[in-house]
Amino acid sequence: MREKIADTNSASNIVLQCPQCKKPVHWNDRYPHRPFCSKRCQQMDFGEWASEQNTIAGDSVMSDSEDWQDE
Repeated sequence: MREKIADTNSASNIVLQCPQCKKPVHWNDRYPHRPFCSKRCQQMDFGEWASEQNTIAGDSVMSDSEDWQDE
């Protein structure tokens, strides 16, 4: 995923795209949920990771059945 970065002369001029809805997000205190545009987009993204709709590419480090013990 690529974010668009505008003029980067100062931190207040950085503009990204919200990873969820693609709206512009300025990297300043006006957007407290950055890199998301809103709390809603932040929570939607978290839900996708929690439900495993989003994953990191590659082989699983630990299988659900291999060497798993409840103590």
